[in-house]
Amino acid sequence: MKKEDMVIYGCVIAGAGIGLVFDAAIPGVLVGLGLGYVLKSGMATKDREE
Repeated sequence: MKKEDMVIYGCVIAGAGIGLVFDAAIPGVLVGLGLGYVLKSGMATKDREE
């Protein structure tokens, strides 16, 4: 499993947990997924620069 994929999965799980606190798990998952992809793309850009 790639490090970038683990970042996405972690963000999805964290988003689901935060969503459950506010009784909206699915929107939390979607926000976490979006944030995970943004972080993944940032990591890929950082790796290309080095």
